[in-house]
Amino acid sequence: MHTQWRSPVLVIVFAVSTFGLYMIYWYVQTKSEINSLGANIPTAWLYIIPIVDLYFLYKYSDGFSYYVKKDNATVAWFLLSIVIKPVFMILVQMELNKLAMEIRNDTF
Repeated sequence: MHTQWRSPVLVIVFAVSTFGLYMIYWYVQTKSEINSLGANIPTAWLYIIPIVDLYFLYKYSDGFSYYVKKDNATVAWFLLSIVIKPVFMILVQMELNKLAMEIRNDTF
C-alpha cells in the first residue's frame, strides 16, 4: 500500500488554478490509495458525468469513511463532498497524510 503526502492547501490551489482538472487527477490518485486499503471505489471517470458523479462521490465517501477515517460516517462525508468540496478535499488529504506518515514511520 502506498499513500503520498500532499499539501492540503496546494490541493485546493491547484484545483482552482487548473479550473478543476487537478481535482479530477486528485480523485483518481486518492481513489487508488483508498482502494489499496481494501475499498471498492469505482473508476474516477464517473466523476465527470453529471448525476453519476453522485454515485462516485458516495462510494468514495464510503471507502474513505470505512478504510481511512474508520468512523462509519459515510453520509456526513458524502454531504460534505457535495456542499463544501474544498473543505472535504482538505480533510480527506489531511487524513491520507496522517496515514502516509504512519506508514513512513513504520518502515523506518
